[in-house]
Amino acid sequence: MLPVLNTDALFSDLSENYVTPMEPDAGDEVTVRVRTARANVDEVWLVSGERKLRMHLEKTQGVFDYYKTSFVMPDQMLLYYFEIWSGKTMICLLRSGVADAPDEHFFFRVCPNFHTPAWAKGAVMYQIFTDRFCNGSPANDPLTDEYRYIGQNIRHVDDWDRRPESMDVRNFYGGDLEGVRQKLDYLQNLGVEVLYFNPLFVSPSNHKYDTQDYEHIDPHFTGFVKDEGVLLTDGRTENRDAERYICRTTRKENLEAADAYFADFVREVHARGMKVILDGVFNHCGSFNRWLDREQIYEHSGEWEKGAYVSADSPYRRYFHFQNENAWPYNATYEGWWNHDTLPKLNYDESPELVDAILRIAAKWVSPPYCADGWRLDVAADLGHSIEYNHRFWRMFRQAVRKANPDALILAEHYGSAWDWLLGDQWDSIMNYDAFMEPVSWFFTGMEKHSDEFLPDQVGNADSFFGAMRYHTSNMMEPSLLTAMNELSNHDHSRFLTRTNHKVGRVGNFNYDAASDGVSCGVMRQAVLCQMTWPGAPTIYYGDEAGVCGFTDPDNRRTYPWGHENQEMIAYTRDVIALRKAYPVLRTGSLCYLHGERNCIAYARFDSRETVIVIFSIHPENMIVSLPVWQAETAMECSVRRVFQTNEEGYSLEEKELEVSRGRLSLTLAPMSAEVFVYENHEGSYH
Repeated sequence: MLPVLNTDALFSDLSENYVTPMEPDAGDEVTVRVRTARANVDEVWLVSGERKLRMHLEKTQGVFDYYKTSFVMPDQMLLYYFEIWSGKTMICLLRSGVADAPDEHFFFRVCPNFHTPAWAKGAVMYQIFTDRFCNGSPANDPLTDEYRYIGQNIRHVDDWDRRPESMDVRNFYGGDLEGVRQKLDYLQNLGVEVLYFNPLFVSPSNHKYDTQDYEHIDPHFTGFVKDEGVLLTDGRTENRDAERYICRTTRKENLEAADAYFADFVREVHARGMKVILDGVFNHCGSFNRWLDREQIYEHSGEWEKGAYVSADSPYRRYFHFQNENAWPYNATYEGWWNHDTLPKLNYDESPELVDAILRIAAKWVSPPYCADGWRLDVAADLGHSIEYNHRFWRMFRQAVRKANPDALILAEHYGSAWDWLLGDQWDSIMNYDAFMEPVSWFFTGMEKHSDEFLPDQVGNADSFFGAMRYHTSNMMEPSLLTAMNELSNHDHSRFLTRTNHKVGRVGNFNYDAASDGVSCGVMRQAVLCQMTWPGAPTIYYGDEAGVCGFTDPDNRRTYPWGHENQEMIAYTRDVIALRKAYPVLRTGSLCYLHGERNCIAYARFDSRETVIVIFSIHPENMIVSLPVWQAETAMECSVRRVFQTNEEGYSLEEKELEVSRGRLSLTLAPMSAEVFVYENHEGSYH
């Protein structure tokens, strides 16, 4: 007679440990495994639709039995779960864990021919808002009154340390690609593997999410070879403040030089073993865009064809949707994204020529001589006028980009479930709000990601943390999960360090110093450790590692504090990245939830070679915890090595041996602390 079914021992996931190959092509032989307690079950079945495959005992190792089955990968997505039988007892094993009945949302899913780049799986990324990172060449800075933008002249900010204003889009600090080039040693020493840039293409704003020219890098980020003033002759005084801008950023000599600089910059980054991701804003452009030319800055240049706003005969007429087709010239109305006339929405549905142009641009920048390594796609789910067209376009986009560069990454900004886009034929992955940023922010700070709400009950709520992670992770298959951009902060949300002070509101509700009042570097260190040990691609927003604070946009776009960085936080970030790189299991290993109670969570990453155990306490007093580390495939009686520790006072790399007894690791956690343990030397490999 079999003993009572040990549900704690049951485990399978979509990693290479349990699905081989993890990214199969149609026609490949695929082996799927599942783990049970030793001599605890009498039947294991893989269930996929109407098909049931009996699984056979492959190996007994320690306290576990491993069952497997193999099959030929079909040419469509495979959904499955496991039936585990012990006597007359049957339970289902889903991706979320044990269940009494199947739930399709939590089925295991494998899609044929879905490959994400190996370099991106688990890679450490660094996001750069270029104007605020480093001014390497003041000669290319935008100048005060150089041109007008949204009704007022732009301004150069001479004080690098000045805080952003509430209406900040016209203020330029002068950060550029030369500044990034000069800091490559710093970024490489930090451990960064991928540079993700906010938009770099020609644009009149400092954020550049209103693209003016997709064909060229903005010379303000690189430099000018032709800088003399050239006046317009059409007599329209309202554009006088744009005259110098017309010369500097529409002259082909400057644009060609900017593109050449970028190509050289990418070569240097690649020579260091690092990658570059560009920001593609393809849902909308800017009213300055030369295809539209609402501000008529290209109309009289003699070098460009007339824009859709100024001529009904423009070759770009159908690139935009005009409400009044007969209102030409100068007073036509067009569709704007969220009704912003400064952000004209691109009209893909009615313009095959626009589709061709964007697909060519997408391929151009990942091809020689530029050789960028991928795209981050702004508001990608908004593109087009229907969901059906949206999916159709991104399929074409993927084909064009992968044809140009088979190893390019396609990452999308998206809120909510991205399941329909992550089926192997459109996006590779997403900016991981639902299955990382939000659960982490709620657990460690109780704060909404914009600092718009504080929910005390969410602080330390382990059930909410693991529940959100289980649910939202199930919307991604393994190729997407391992390449998901796991951020604590970015250009759209408050800085994570600011969230630790629990102040609800935006910069208009406080003075600037409120963003740094009462913050907790200890909580920040905990969150960074979670970021660096969780599945996905941990992404640092420039300056987070240096202690930069800020409420949501635009206060989150403060300059990098060169000369007065938080050096301890930088050292911590460098060391925790080194920890991640020291243990490959943190890139691609299985994830096992070990423990959750109020103010405490623990999980492990494991494979056949090693186990890394991570535990967090946000309790203000000592906590005594006993972790079932046997579930992460440690030996029942063994030693584990503590390799990392952080608390309110600081952090330590001092190693310490602790004993595992009867499969459990018992320890006392200091207040507001986190610890990392490593177990090595498994009894061989079952893979």
